[in-house]
Parts: sequence; structure tokens; C-alpha cells
Amino acid sequence: MSILTLERIKLNGTAATKAEAIQQAGELLVESGAIAEGYIAGMHEREASMSTYLGNGVAIPHGMHESVQFINESAVSVLQLPNGVEWEDGEMVYLVIGIAATSDDHIGILSNLAEVIEEEEAVMELAKTTDAGFILNQLNQQPQPE
Repeated sequence: MSILTLERIKLNGTAATKAEAIQQAGELLVESGAIAEGYIAGMHEREASMSTYLGNGVAIPHGMHESVQFINESAVSVLQLPNGVEWEDGEMVYLVIGIAATSDDHIGILSNLAEVIEEEEAVMELAKTTDAGFILNQLNQQPQPE
């Protein structure tokens, strides 16, 4: 199974707090069988120790090293929050990318994400789309030869 699948993308989500957003991103991973429920506690612990906010409306919550025991398979989830949620003081997040990885197999998606978030307009396009396939294609792209 791919690291990011349509079943791990939730469009038009809402969250009142970043803790609620992290919970939802983790639940997408639980529902797809990628992680056990215990991993979500590690995601909350990580956030409490160090913010996972990347900038330009994107956060990448992930578990603590000790949480790896709860990972069944490496996976990434995407929670789209068109209205955003305040992550840090005055910093809104529109895309919550939940990460559960036992190796480096999520690096390709993070690499694509890094390119996307360079442009705030590109993030907003992902944050407002009604097509989960568009998000999937943007984050699962294979690198193009130069």
C-alpha cells in the first residue's frame, strides 16, 4: 500500500484546536490500519515538546521515537482545514500532515510537500480543493528529471 492514499485524506475538516487537529490526523492513520491508537498520544507528546508547524499554513504532527512500537506500516495522512486552526500565536494551519514512519519511506512525500509549501498560493490551493485526488497527486509526485 502507498504511504499516502485517498482513504487517508480528509477534505473540508474542522478543528477548534491544534490538539483536535492532531487527533483527527492520527485517527485517519488508525482507521486505515497504519497505526495503533497509542501512536496518537505520541503525536500529542511531540507537539507539547516541539511545535510541528512548518510555516505557510502547514503542520506535520508525528510521534515520539518511543511511539514507533505503535506503527504497523509507514503512512501519511492529510487533514484539510479550509478555515484553518490556530497552531501557534497568530499562525493558522490549513493542512495537517500526520506522519507515522518506521524508516525513510515518507521522505518523498515530505520532499514534495516542501516544494508545495514554498508558495503560499499552492498551499491554499490544496487547502481549498474539493478533490482529494488533487492532494494525493501533488504529494505523491515522482521527481521529474531535470
